[in-house]
Amino acid sequence: MASVLIAGGSLGGLMAANLLSRDGHTVTLLEKASGTLDGRGAGIVTHAALVEGMHRCGMDPATALGVSVRGRVTLDNHGTVLGELAMPQVLTSWSRLYQLLRDLLPPDCYRPGVTVQQVRQDLRGVQVATSAGRFEADLLVAADGIRSAIRQQLWPAVQPLYAGYVAWRGVCEETLLSRRCLDSVFERFAFCVPPGEQLIGYPVAGAGNRTEPGHRAWNFVWYRPAPASGALTELLTDADGVHHPQGIPPHKVSWREIARMRSDARRLLAPQFAEIMEKTAQPFLQPIHDLCSDEMAQGRVALLGDAAFVARPHVGMGVTKAMQDAMALADALREHGAAAAWQAYAQQRLPAGQRVVERGRRLGAYMQGLARDGIPAGERDPLTPMAETAIDLDAGDAAQAAAASLSRTGDRPVPFHA
Repeated sequence: MASVLIAGGSLGGLMAANLLSRDGHTVTLLEKASGTLDGRGAGIVTHAALVEGMHRCGMDPATALGVSVRGRVTLDNHGTVLGELAMPQVLTSWSRLYQLLRDLLPPDCYRPGVTVQQVRQDLRGVQVATSAGRFEADLLVAADGIRSAIRQQLWPAVQPLYAGYVAWRGVCEETLLSRRCLDSVFERFAFCVPPGEQLIGYPVAGAGNRTEPGHRAWNFVWYRPAPASGALTELLTDADGVHHPQGIPPHKVSWREIARMRSDARRLLAPQFAEIMEKTAQPFLQPIHDLCSDEMAQGRVALLGDAAFVARPHVGMGVTKAMQDAMALADALREHGAAAAWQAYAQQRLPAGQRVVERGRRLGAYMQGLARDGIPAGERDPLTPMAETAIDLDAGDAAQAAAASLSRTGDRPVPFHA
């Protein structure tokens, strides 16, 4: 058995910690936040690999992972249905997964309030200098996210690349919504595609991670162009004039920007979606980035999840990808031993990470005004996102199957009225 340090106590780190500790390894998870991370994040699309991994982490198969939907719907800006798609899925939330994974993890594994400062390694193991002193182990897993301090030290050339647009995000309580909104979109994975933009949304667990009707919430993601030299700077500047270049905290988003976003929603989106924007207590925004690594391991240090690859959220695979990484880590350590495990892991997961980043770029080309597959962005079928977004890539040719079962309101899609 090996001793393993894991830097980062978000979902990817918790997944790896659970799997490795269940295999009998000595695991120490270092998380820089001193308090709980519960309540952060928003909605998450589940896939078969994520469910498999949660079961491997010890989750009871009878546990409700999230909220089930029967299919998808696309509306125009008047609220008229453009098309529907039968695609049953389970949608969950960051908070729900975090709660489940923390409850499964042995409490003595978790060390909050510890910031990694420097990493050294030799043939015998790794030494990690932190704000709480020095830690030593056979292996180190960097699961510390897109701004990974460990990746910055070992792979300084690998940096996030801004994609040219942002996502407005938020969750709205089910009980606040009108009957029209509940009946037409709440129970489904819903889409709206204004020119050069895209909104998606779906039901998730509500307060207290409750999933029964009447206690759920609706999670939305609205992608909007924001050039780096203009609109992005304004969006990342709070009401006091302080700029937050690495990302603005939800409570710091300027009320002026929120008011502008809600006004645009009334003008551009279906009334149902505009209502959700209006009734969401604290919308927040996320600049969309790509991150693509050329390596995932160096000696006894391995990258996991967003520390290695960040695909644009259209793929809907970020959390599932982290779980696939964690399962591959555990399998490699079991099969190859500490000395060779991380290189075997990297050989398996590197091409998978690169593929999902490239898919995210293809799906996001529309938001950048770019042609895709020879079709100019302005001429794209408005139902295309419904057939391609957040599908299970491991379930055969899912995109083709989804497109084949797509139901339109007529022989041709109803045009989107600007």
